[in-house]
Amino acid sequence: MNNFIKISCAIVLLLIIGCDQSYSPKPRGYFRIDLPEKTYIRLSENLPYSFEYPAYANITPDYNSPGETSWINVEFPGFNGSLHISYKAVNNDLNNFIEDSRALVQKHIPKANAIRESLIMNESKRVFGLVYEIDGKGAASPMQFYVTDSTTHFLRGALYFNVRPNNDSLAPVIDFLKADIQHLINTLEWQPALN
Repeated sequence: MNNFIKISCAIVLLLIIGCDQSYSPKPRGYFRIDLPEKTYIRLSENLPYSFEYPAYANITPDYNSPGETSWINVEFPGFNGSLHISYKAVNNDLNNFIEDSRALVQKHIPKANAIRESLIMNESKRVFGLVYEIDGKGAASPMQFYVTDSTTHFLRGALYFNVRPNNDSLAPVIDFLKADIQHLINTLEWQPALN
């Protein structure tokens, strides 16, 4: 029995000396995100605007605002996000719409590290406005914009994800969708306003 204890102690001692690596848990990781190929479809709904949106997106009505028939969502099911599009006909109230858009962006200031504005000016299509890129780990909407023709149409968009905001981990998806939103703005065309 005495030899058994000596041999057991020797084995334990060898294991302790031989294994000088310390254990450290792996850091928490995120799933790999496969980004689809960029192809676009022209919006064919009967709306006062038209644009090209990604083929991997779905167009749905805005069920939260049933009275607003020109409001839609561009859903990105593969990314669990959506671009909320709202539209208003301008009737001497353009400044109110612009100020409302600015106020909605400013609600993100407590969580934002920076808010960058980019001017939109397309004279040939009469599309003018601003794009807001909102940086910050906890900002709920990383990108918003508004465009108008200054006399008849006003369109606003806001990108949201159906997850807790963690824009550091969502950065590849946000950058990918920002390019799609820029394409949407660049291909925007006004249609006759619906009454």
